[in-house]
Amino acid sequence: MHLMKMSFVTLMLAAISTLAGTAAEPAVVKPLLQAHAHNDYAHARPLADALDHGFTSVEADIFLRPEGLLVGHDARDLAPDRTLQKLYLDPLRERAKGNGSRVYRDGPQFYLMIDVKSEAEATYAALDKMLAGYADMLSVTKNGKFESRAVTIVLSGNRAQETIAKQAVRCVGIDGRLEDLKLEVPSHLVPWISANWNLVFTWRGEGPIPAAEKTKLAELVKQAHDQGRQIRFWATPEKETVWKELLAAGVDRINTDKLAELQAFLSRDSKQANR
Repeated sequence: MHLMKMSFVTLMLAAISTLAGTAAEPAVVKPLLQAHAHNDYAHARPLADALDHGFTSVEADIFLRPEGLLVGHDARDLAPDRTLQKLYLDPLRERAKGNGSRVYRDGPQFYLMIDVKSEAEATYAALDKMLAGYADMLSVTKNGKFESRAVTIVLSGNRAQETIAKQAVRCVGIDGRLEDLKLEVPSHLVPWISANWNLVFTWRGEGPIPAAEKTKLAELVKQAHDQGRQIRFWATPEKETVWKELLAAGVDRINTDKLAELQAFLSRDSKQANR
């Protein structure tokens, strides 16, 4: 009788332990194809907060300084310990190593947009040298042929465009502008098109979008997609009414500082679409 009681207690304790372990496991985050973390470094946990919310692209502004490539929106925000390597490149590589060479296990391509704030040529020279040390995880273009890996880098801001275009081997693509849609530039060189919403559209999310602007948005998206490029708008109003129009038009990257809100919106929209 005593042995039976002990066995029962042991089994119960084992079951409780198993349940507790299961409850402690982190929930699997669904990667969100359209979610772009604008000025990601401004969040409490750069990169980590975006990944916890399923974002598949993040944006980091960099300055070239004697201490290295420092991350921050303005020069006054810079600190020696906030380097591009420490905040982004190293944790992304560590995560990819543990996820079968993907940022999200079996997930989509992950994008790191690097916005250059200091002088273009010198900053890119330092960046190009640094990125060579991360070749194991970075997508690369060799002689016009793109090879996808865990992380694809898109360079924005002060872009050393001519230097980059001449490279036979490079780990970055250029963030283009609407004018680039009129040029015959290969998509592996300019994979993205980005534009300031307020310079292209007057609608700010109040009431329905004007028909002419809805048509214009659809045309820009189609033009970019026909050329094999993604399209993104920055300075978009942080409203679900705007997000709905962007999503409906097929805009590839929805720019936001509101990680939780966009995650909830995209997750809800996905559930409705699958009904």
